[in-house]
Amino acid sequence: MAHLRDKRLFLLDMDGTIYLDEQLFDGVKEFLTHVRAVGGRYLFLTNNSSRGVEGYIQKMQRLGIETTGDDFLTSVDATIRHLRNHLPGKRCYVFGTRSFYQQLEAAGIPVTDDREDSVDVLLCGFDTELTFRKLEDACILLNRGVDWIATNPDWVCPTWYGSVPDCGSVCQMLTRATGREPLVIGKPKSAMVELALERTGFTAEQAVIIGDRLYTDVACGVNAGIDSIFVLSGEGVMEDIKKYGITPTWVFRDIEKVWEELR
Repeated sequence: MAHLRDKRLFLLDMDGTIYLDEQLFDGVKEFLTHVRAVGGRYLFLTNNSSRGVEGYIQKMQRLGIETTGDDFLTSVDATIRHLRNHLPGKRCYVFGTRSFYQQLEAAGIPVTDDREDSVDVLLCGFDTELTFRKLEDACILLNRGVDWIATNPDWVCPTWYGSVPDCGSVCQMLTRATGREPLVIGKPKSAMVELALERTGFTAEQAVIIGDRLYTDVACGVNAGIDSIFVLSGEGVMEDIKKYGITPTWVFRDIEKVWEELR
């Protein structure tokens, strides 16, 4: 049986897990301080590929938490790792925001927004700058047989006014139109956990992922072979365990209860 107090690498979902909109949950600061005090490390994980980590750093600062870029791991990071390992030098048509494009470009990935520019890979992310031309280009490229990668499978992204279609929903449109299916990189796939272990040097036994969604956060832990904590402070409810057939290692009301267990 795993012991929570033995964990040293804590992989944290953000929205619904440590905060909701601009409200930091009780116990978060104490939890983070404790992790560092026992010689551990925490990383904030996000499937959102629409922007770089700068926005998250600024948000954390507003909430009273000082962070650096090294404290975050995104689906873009995991996608870059996949491209380098499996499709080195392949030119990617970037179906996403300008920030997504620039992150890939800065990492040395050959990128383009021209479908006639010797494209090898269609790379889809959460696109808050979506146009019909991108949808048309994507269909043309998929019908040509290029490889297809999606940063994440999320159906929706929460906003202050409700939910908007995320990468998974747009990819479903493209699947309906072309019959093609993408290779998905982000949670619930294991790639982000694998990258976290590579970057930090901790073992899978020392790691735990914490999140409020069973079908992304907890499933990611299951797929990567690490322990998981399901918190009930966000989207998920206890009935989801039966609904999705995904069993977390532990269930806690919120991050404050996790901290209390660690003390």
